[in-house]
Amino acid sequence: MKNLASYIDHTILKPETTESQIRQLCKEALENRFFSVCVNTSFVPLCKELLKGSSVKVCAVVGFPLGAMSTPAKAFETKWAVENGADEIDMVIQIGALKSYQYDYVRTDIQKVVEAAQGRTVKVIIETSLLNHDEKIMACQLSKDAKAHFVKTSTGFNGGGATVEDVQLMKSVVGDALQVKASGGVRDQATAEAMIRAGATRLGTSSGVQLVKNQTATSGY
Repeated sequence: MKNLASYIDHTILKPETTESQIRQLCKEALENRFFSVCVNTSFVPLCKELLKGSSVKVCAVVGFPLGAMSTPAKAFETKWAVENGADEIDMVIQIGALKSYQYDYVRTDIQKVVEAAQGRTVKVIIETSLLNHDEKIMACQLSKDAKAHFVKTSTGFNGGGATVEDVQLMKSVVGDALQVKASGGVRDQATAEAMIRAGATRLGTSSGVQLVKNQTATSGY
């Protein structure tokens, strides 16, 4: 398996996150050549400045972590993030709308973020721990219909994270049209590699440094 660093969105999303922690996050991302850093939108300008000239992308979360914000609010947050340097957007769906069979609402909610992202990669967080089997399938299908680029398992803030079974299910629905990001609970090399084998092409984790160190120690990268 290739270097895990190339799969990792190096993440810090806690509400108490400080500027010094963001600076450390970006430093680690540069040192380990992670794919991106994933942060709340207020930190996008700082990350863009700290990562200038590097290959590390800036990923911003939108409507996070609940997804229950209005569609115009999500679109505005996306537009602001893009204008201030975000390369990718991870948005949370309106989970209650999905559970209420308001599929047009959910589809439009995603579409408006995709439009506001102006061609940037959009990952749709479906929050698998709160969905049943059929709802997971529908969330993936709606994300596909809305022309998103990824479906993502979890925020990590609602009591459940990625599972191999969910990644496999999501990949079976989206096929080659979308990619899958596994996020929440990816803290060791065995879990990371299991997610990749199940179909994930991106991993959201705050444990990226340790994952890469472990892989280097075991495989000689």
